[in-house]
Amino acid sequence: MSAPDFASLGVTARLLDALQSLGYEQPTPIQAQSIPLLLEGKNLLGTAQTGTGKTAAFALPLLSRLDPAQRTPQILVLTPTRELAIQVAEAFQGYARFMKDFHVLPIYGGQDMLSQLKALKRGIQVVVGTPGRILDHLRRRSLNLSELRAVVLDEADEMLRMGFIDDVETILAETPATTQRALFSATMPPAIRRIVGNYLGDASEVKIENKTRTVERINQVYLMVNSRHKLDALTRILEVENFDGMIIFVRTKSATVELAERLEARGFAASALNGDLNQQLRERTIDRLKKGTLDILVATDVAARGLDVDRISHVINYDIPYDNESYVHRIGRTGRAGREGKAILFVTDKERRLLRSIESTTRQPITPMSLPTGQQVSDQRIQDFQQRIVKNLNAEGLEKFRDLLRAMAREQDIDIADIAASLAMQAQLERPLFPKLAEIRSPVAAPERKPRPPVREPEVAVGKREPRKRPPAHSDFPELKMERFRIEAGRNQGVQPKDIVGAIANEADIESQYIGRISLHDDYSTVDLPEGMPRDLFEHLKKVRVCQHPMNLRRIDITENVGIPGEGDKPPRRKFTGPEASNRKSARSGPRKRKAESNAGKHPRR
Repeated sequence: MSAPDFASLGVTARLLDALQSLGYEQPTPIQAQSIPLLLEGKNLLGTAQTGTGKTAAFALPLLSRLDPAQRTPQILVLTPTRELAIQVAEAFQGYARFMKDFHVLPIYGGQDMLSQLKALKRGIQVVVGTPGRILDHLRRRSLNLSELRAVVLDEADEMLRMGFIDDVETILAETPATTQRALFSATMPPAIRRIVGNYLGDASEVKIENKTRTVERINQVYLMVNSRHKLDALTRILEVENFDGMIIFVRTKSATVELAERLEARGFAASALNGDLNQQLRERTIDRLKKGTLDILVATDVAARGLDVDRISHVINYDIPYDNESYVHRIGRTGRAGREGKAILFVTDKERRLLRSIESTTRQPITPMSLPTGQQVSDQRIQDFQQRIVKNLNAEGLEKFRDLLRAMAREQDIDIADIAASLAMQAQLERPLFPKLAEIRSPVAAPERKPRPPVREPEVAVGKREPRKRPPAHSDFPELKMERFRIEAGRNQGVQPKDIVGAIANEADIESQYIGRISLHDDYSTVDLPEGMPRDLFEHLKKVRVCQHPMNLRRIDITENVGIPGEGDKPPRRKFTGPEASNRKSARSGPRKRKAESNAGKHPRR
């Protein structure tokens, strides 16, 4: 039995033209099963991993049923992050490129509210947004859902992890009872099942099993390297690897720009791809990669979602992902269209546990690689140099230069080989053929540690203990050791746990399941994050705002009297040094001093 195409699934002619122009050929399994059900108007529960084509699975059938005459919103898509909202809105715009008077609007926090209000007033058929900003518009009565035909929850489990599930239920309650509903999620925890029971009724279920964790054609290797040597190691790899197109993954938006600029300064055609790029610039950057005028993209996980470029032969994980699924999605960007692909993972000494965890998830070994030597770099440069010379032998006008050099050799009584050597030396000054490279040593292997006991499920503490309002973070990854950080904003500033999760997950691209226990106090909060946070990520988080207040993030001793349930809002015990410590010491009496010292640091760890 032949595989279905989009026409046989019932997709309209205008959408088929758009799919052809976008290069779509055969539907993916999730699309083949979901499109007919949604075209029939049924509610749908889809279980599939990111990267399986979910956006087209719901966008195509819903666009096929769109009423072009209706100016109020007909389709509402809820997404967990602003980057995903932009991506989904771009996808809708691409599929509807041949539909007249079609308008889609991405709505998310941090965007100018006035421009959103104007767009909604003009008339929008499809709204894609994050729960918080959608709820803001509902409260303002600027978003009219009375004639809504369909609502989609994309990556529902991620919205649950980020603490948005209450907002989602509030929004769903505002939609008409006749609205068609679709929910897509990689996992189905109890809270998501509750929403399905309350709002999706007898939904048809589509489940796509993830049969292969990684593409078999991808050669996976890792390099042990110190953080301070990463850039030099990357440069050597780029020198010797025979790559066509490449994506280099980093954790933060700022790192994409910084690394791309450094690579450009070293002569590589590189550009940043992150959530701050507008749609036009993003499309232009990806188009340059497709056409070959750009060779390297430096990207974050979220910005690279849905990116499908056949010429990507290599993926480099410059920063190892905290989430194993992110690793799978990253390396899946190569090895396309039956081609071989290569994935290189940079691992620091502190990240060995993450490497083993990735191998366990992918069920495939990642083999170690050696850093290219100076001789290898030199050999590759010489080979490139020779190829350029041979290529120029067929160039027009070469005879004039032959005559010039022959005349010079006669007049100066110089051997023609010496002239050629002098010219070669001059031509290689910017890229020396015999470079003297700094020595880069691999980190010394640390002794294997015994497995740590499972990390206890995190809980949100607000003064007195309250029921946990979000699911366990990092409970499935007990190998991660956590550090505690203080944030200079608390209850008095209107901060809620979901605000902290959203700020860290969105602005720093830290996966939400790696955000641990959160404690709220009057004027500050604490949060547990994975140990060994890179310095650039730490500096970036310092500047991030939560509820319009700078985080001013700083590490604290996890045994300090900060954020421990039952301790109220006592400030952390201040540690005195120098003259201040001497004055304080002399002011304390003997027995009282000894009692205070004997009890110091005995607060229970929970």
